[in-house]
Amino acid sequence: MSIAFLGGGNMANALIGGLLARGYERRSISVIEVSPAARARLAAQHGVRASAAPDASTLQAGTLVLAVKPQDMKTALASLAGSLRGKLVISIAAGVRLEALSRWLQGHRKLVRCMPNMPALIGAGITALYALPEVSGEERATAQGILGAVGEVVWVDEERLLDPVTAVSGSGPAYVFWFIEQLAVSAEKLGLAKDVSRKLALHTVLGAAKLAMQSSDSPEDLRKQVTSKGGTTEAALKVFDEEGLAERFARALEAASRRGAQLGDALGKD
Repeated sequence: MSIAFLGGGNMANALIGGLLARGYERRSISVIEVSPAARARLAAQHGVRASAAPDASTLQAGTLVLAVKPQDMKTALASLAGSLRGKLVISIAAGVRLEALSRWLQGHRKLVRCMPNMPALIGAGITALYALPEVSGEERATAQGILGAVGEVVWVDEERLLDPVTAVSGSGPAYVFWFIEQLAVSAEKLGLAKDVSRKLALHTVLGAAKLAMQSSDSPEDLRKQVTSKGGTTEAALKVFDEEGLAERFARALEAASRRGAQLGDALGKD
């Protein structure tokens, strides 16, 4: 199976690296990338073919991965619209709906839309996928294999669910980074050294996440195990409850999901 990438930015770079690490052949991967610097980086780092415009390698590929910026997608697809017959097209462009992609690609329907997240850059991502009915089981497996090269994969049954996915896992790393930041800043205010505060915050989040992944107990049960009656954890969680932190967090995710839908509306306009 040959794969062509339209766009050679960070996420495409991560996917290519992940595929190669899993034994995929370099000669079966090609990239269309307008930036000379990005083409040089791809060639030097991965040894894959990179061209400024569609060429024989990219046009013959059985799978096309759309990895350009959402606002550039329509223009970037103009040179490919008539050459995709029978090909599987996978989009990792945030917010661009399949209805718009199909329209820009002259009615092409073998389309999969994906929402990866930032930790994919180190092979620790989580990607949600949605496929149109015209995508076969074998093609779904192909899409899952490509995105699975940079982390875990889940499927959703409706495209609209990619908006809450974006709010949870697409934007989610930013929430976690913010929490790490707040832990470290608060530790400094309590008198700990900056480097000690940062290390405590990072490893607390890392360790808790690892434990939650490996434990048969739910996050709720694990939280209760840490929370002794009348203890320090209970005192902190009481403040969270008094401030309505859970409700505020829910509203924040609702806002992110709503904004995702709005962006989808805007990006799909001709």
